[in-house]
Amino acid sequence: MNKGELVTKLRDEGHSNAGIAALMNMPEPSVRRLISEWRSAHDPDWAETPASRPTRIVFIPDTQCRPDDDLGFLTWAGEYIAAQEPDVIIHAGDHYDMASLSSYEQRGSKYFEGKRYLADIAAGNEGWERLEEGLQKRSVPSWKPKRDYLLGNHEQRIERAVQADPRLEGVIGYEGFNAEKLGWEMHPFLKVVERGGVAFAHYFYNPNTGRAYAGSVDTMLRNIGFSFAMGHQQGLRYARRELNNGTVQVGLVAGSFYEHNEEYRGHQAQSEWRGLIVMHEVRDGNYDLMQVSMGYLRRKFSQ
Repeated sequence: MNKGELVTKLRDEGHSNAGIAALMNMPEPSVRRLISEWRSAHDPDWAETPASRPTRIVFIPDTQCRPDDDLGFLTWAGEYIAAQEPDVIIHAGDHYDMASLSSYEQRGSKYFEGKRYLADIAAGNEGWERLEEGLQKRSVPSWKPKRDYLLGNHEQRIERAVQADPRLEGVIGYEGFNAEKLGWEMHPFLKVVERGGVAFAHYFYNPNTGRAYAGSVDTMLRNIGFSFAMGHQQGLRYARRELNNGTVQVGLVAGSFYEHNEEYRGHQAQSEWRGLIVMHEVRDGNYDLMQVSMGYLRRKFSQ
């Protein structure tokens, strides 16, 4: 009995993919692939398509790449993500910190500083390259995930700066980002992207007032009215609603995936959770959530 037949037999006996992976000492994605290959070759009535099976999504919270920071954690992230072989990778936005343009959020701010701006762009581009380096270390040619990059309010500082000072038109812009060259689809700030029945955006806001939803995730989930995932807010918060019609709605707020501390948060607000989120079995807005902390990635991949 070869491996494909054995894992398929175990699955038919009721073992989970994770249980089979532990039993066979192999990655869970390999179990799924072996089962798919075996059934495709031996069961003419079986066909697994993207539409008929659950999706696996990796959600990357805000990375806020800054000049002179060590961005090695993004290589760790790439290695881990490649080992998971998700169908979709979604970056929440605020990948570029863009501190050089933060003053444009206030009236009477100082004029654009070209050198600092270029350093901010270079830091973000290095971050994408570090992530790609990790993805390529472990990926296989047949794995081609969808990659979504949701622009955040830090990236939008570029648009606000141009609006505040028309002289910057054509001088600064998203053209300097290397994300699309590396295979990421770049989505406009606050555009909602739906994957597996879950709505993703950098954050969500009240359509009547334009103000961002805040408060508990349970309240946000009731107000938004459908499964959502967003970044923007530091830490990790999660809520789940099981409705009478059998559907499930899940709300996720995860906005921290970086190693530096934000000075404006002060000494008592630096212990927020930081890491990646893996969404297993995503279908119709429901999924199994797995947290992958920065500490775990450091211990696993920093050698």
